[in-house]
Amino acid sequence: MEIDLFLLHSLIPSWTSVVLLVSFFTYLGISGSLLPGKIVHGATLPDGTRLHYRCNGLHSLLLLITILGIGVEVKLISPTVIADRGLELLSATFGFSVLVTLALYIAGHQSSARGSSLKPHVSGNLIHDWWFGIQLNPHFIGLDLKFFFVRAGMMGWLFINLSVLAKSIQDGSIGLPMILYQMFCVFYIVDYFYHEEYMTSTWDIIAERLGFMLVFGDLVWIPFAFSIQGWWLLSNKVELTKAAAIANCIVFLYGNHPGIESFEELTSKSTYSKRTLKPLYGVSHQKLLAANCLLLVIGGWQDTAITLVTYWLQYPSVYLAGSVLQFHTSIQCTSSFF
Repeated sequence: MEIDLFLLHSLIPSWTSVVLLVSFFTYLGISGSLLPGKIVHGATLPDGTRLHYRCNGLHSLLLLITILGIGVEVKLISPTVIADRGLELLSATFGFSVLVTLALYIAGHQSSARGSSLKPHVSGNLIHDWWFGIQLNPHFIGLDLKFFFVRAGMMGWLFINLSVLAKSIQDGSIGLPMILYQMFCVFYIVDYFYHEEYMTSTWDIIAERLGFMLVFGDLVWIPFAFSIQGWWLLSNKVELTKAAAIANCIVFLYGNHPGIESFEELTSKSTYSKRTLKPLYGVSHQKLLAANCLLLVIGGWQDTAITLVTYWLQYPSVYLAGSVLQFHTSIQCTSSFF
């Protein structure tokens, strides 16, 4: 009972957690608008228009790391502040996601725009419209919200990990599994931002409307679910032999290096049309798309690693995500967390 009360109390956001969250989003909004970056043309929408994305996520990330590093050095901020308030930040971010989705739902219903980006798609089913969204590319003060939220989620994942790392150093519990986990995640996240322009041609950006599914997925699921292994290692001592550590590194490198190249090739607008002309596993892409299915092939163990994802309330989507599975397998093996 005492543990339940502790968890309940920990889930109540404090002013500190709210300030941290608001400050983070404010910084991302300002840096995303002002910092230099490659301007990437988005996919052509049904009405013939194209959005433009400023891909300066890596610059924004490095600048924020520098600012926070200086803040830690001069004792303005604690490096463990996120790790100390993890549950508070989780509940605050969840609450923010609900509020954002509510605002998007209301704005979508009130919109009279006819362009592809803001044209409302109202099904009449409240749950469906709430979950999948009403507008394709809603903006707020000049920011494309879908692109903004996925950037926030990926950066949030990194900063949660770094705070957990600082906490493990402070507690004296840091070990090889934590070091490997941190290295794998840093590589994955930095590479994402280095190739951020490829995100502009992914299915989420070009086809999915912005509803609770994407908002929650970007802001809550990515940073908090993807960092579970780090949290687990913080309170569980795991010993890895040298052979196990080397094996983890091999799995990670094998699964992600070819996978990254395939992901870039898949999402590249110059190769997408070529891929859709070729059958895959005996099934044409046109037939899959006509059946409301999305097929992703991302290198690595693509013949054996098959994850079936069902989009609740709408349609089934099939993902052949070998390298992604290998990435999560490698970081889970470092923590012995399955």
